[in-house]
Amino acid sequence: QVQLTEFGGGSVQVGGSLRLSCAWSGNRYNSKCMAWFRQVPGKQREAVAGINDDGSEMYIDSVKGRFTISIDNAKNTLYLKMNALKPENTAMYSCMAPCIQCSAGYCYWREYASWSRGTQDAVSS
Repeated sequence: QVQLTEFGGGSVQVGGSLRLSCAWSGNRYNSKCMAWFRQVPGKQREAVAGINDDGSEMYIDSVKGRFTISIDNAKNTLYLKMNALKPENTAMYSCMAPCIQCSAGYCYWREYASWSRGTQDAVSS
């Protein structure tokens, strides 16, 4: 099973930026995509951004234009650049693989998908 190790995150002021990194090792099981999810207390985990193997990207409407997902296969690393952060972006962020497809504001994952431990990102005003 693919192993995911997440780096980055932390605390930032409104309008600031953070960059998350997710390094993978092991078998990705021909994953058709990789994705970033977030979760806040009292709410279920939701997809924030995803990237398919064809290079197409998915973002939920609230982060479009501010977040950028990218992948470097040579380095086995997935990234999420978050700019112009807002308090509502405060959450625990995790990367996920393998997934099936990211489209229409959602990413579908396989039953055996792996998740990073997550990083708590806080945006204060």
